[in-house]
Amino acid sequence: MSYKTLDTVVLAKDLPEEGLRRGDLGAVVEVYAPDGLEVEFVRASGRTQALVTLSITDVRPVQDSDLIAVRPLDPTG
Repeated sequence: MSYKTLDTVVLAKDLPEEGLRRGDLGAVVEVYAPDGLEVEFVRASGRTQALVTLSITDVRPVQDSDLIAVRPLDPTG
């Protein structure tokens, strides 16, 4: 899969050190050859939760069958 800047992606694995869970939505802010991505994840308020460098295997594209949900941030990470 090829991603470009501003694509919305779905996290494919938990990142507890960043407070992120599989299924969280992020936005690609930078693409690194050959298979790296800088992805920003934001809280519902718009505040950045995490800005992380990931492999393209750590995310997947948004699908029409995906449902957006809101969850509380786990304060333990």
